[in-house]
Amino acid sequence: MTLNLFSDPIELTKALVDIPSPSHHEEAIADAVEEALRDLDQDTVEVQRYGNTVCARTNRGFESRVVLAGHIDTVPLADNVPHTMSEDGEIMYGCGTVDMKSGMAVYLNAFAQLYNSDELKHDLTVIAYEGEEVATEFNGLGHLQKDHPEWLKGDLALLGEPSGAMIEAGCQGTIRVRVTAHGTRAHSARAWLGSNAAHTLVPVMLNVANYQPRDVEIDGCTYKEGLNIVHLESGVATNTIPDEAWMFVNFRFAPDRSSEEAMAHLMEVLGEHENITVEVDDIAGAALPGLGQPAARALVDAVGGNVRAKYGWTDVARFSEMGTPAVNFGAGDPGFAHKKDEQVPVTQITEVSTALLNYLKG
Repeated sequence: MTLNLFSDPIELTKALVDIPSPSHHEEAIADAVEEALRDLDQDTVEVQRYGNTVCARTNRGFESRVVLAGHIDTVPLADNVPHTMSEDGEIMYGCGTVDMKSGMAVYLNAFAQLYNSDELKHDLTVIAYEGEEVATEFNGLGHLQKDHPEWLKGDLALLGEPSGAMIEAGCQGTIRVRVTAHGTRAHSARAWLGSNAAHTLVPVMLNVANYQPRDVEIDGCTYKEGLNIVHLESGVATNTIPDEAWMFVNFRFAPDRSSEEAMAHLMEVLGEHENITVEVDDIAGAALPGLGQPAARALVDAVGGNVRAKYGWTDVARFSEMGTPAVNFGAGDPGFAHKKDEQVPVTQITEVSTALLNYLKG
C-alpha cells in the first residue's frame, strides 16, 4: 500500500490500520512507511531502516530537536482489520486505532508537512519502530537505544501512546520480584514434623500489606507509588504441609527514584527473614517528566496546559535514559487498547495534530 503522508491524519490513520501489522509481522507497514519517507526531498531528509524500524530526520541546523516516535506493531488481530466507522463518523474502530497508529499518523503527517517548511522551529526526528507489544528483546526502540543511540537524542521526545489528547508526562518505573519461602513437607496430622512455608511467608506479606505508598509531585505532576502482591501460590494437597510458598510483588515507583534506589527501598520494606529468598523477575526504570525544559514548556502551552502524570511504564523511559526528556501524547482512551472493539474518536486525532503542528511551528 502507498501511504500519503500529506493526507489528513484521520485518513492516514485509516491507511495505517488497514495494513495488518501484528508483532513479528511489521514488514509490510515498515515498507510502506519507508517508501513514503524516501519520497520526501532526500537532500533535506535522512532515512534509515534497521530491521522493521524506520527512522528519518532533518538536519537544518536548528538549536533544538524534537523526536516523534511510535510503534507500528499491534496485538494479534481479532477480526478488526480493516477499520470501520461509527454511523455518525465520529469513532474509528480497528486494531491499532488507539494503540498507536493514530499517534503514528499524526507524527508522520507533521514530519511530512514541516520537514522543509519555513515555519518549522526545530529539527525533527521521526521513528516508526517494531516489536513494542511483545517481549522487550524484540523492541525496535530498544535496539536503537543499544546500537544507534544517536537516533534517540533530542531536546524533547514525544511518544504517540494514547493519552486522551493531553500530555502524560514521564512514567513510573516498575520492579517485580519473586519472594519464595522454603519449608519442610509433612502430613498435616503430624505438622510438627514439617515447617509450613505458607506461614513463613506471612511476615513478608504483612510488610507489603501494611506499606504506605508515597505521592510524589514533580513538575506539577503527581505520581502515586504502589507496592502490591500480584500473584500468590502455595499448597501440595489438602492434607499436606506445604514446603514452598511464593508470591510476585510489584513495586511501581515514582521517577524521583533510580532503579537502584527503588530496589534498595523494596528490599528494605520486604525485610530479611530466615528461609526466604528474593529473585528479581523484571525491572524497568522510570522517566522524569522534564516539563521544566524549554521545549517541553512550549508543548504544554500548545495543549492548553492539559498535563497529567503517566502511571504505567512506556518507552519514554528509554529516551529519559539517553538524557532526552519525553512525554506521551496521542489520541484516544488507553482503556480501549488491545480490545476487540479498539477505537479512537477522530476529533482527538485532529486535536493532537493541530496542537503538535502549532508547537513545532513555535
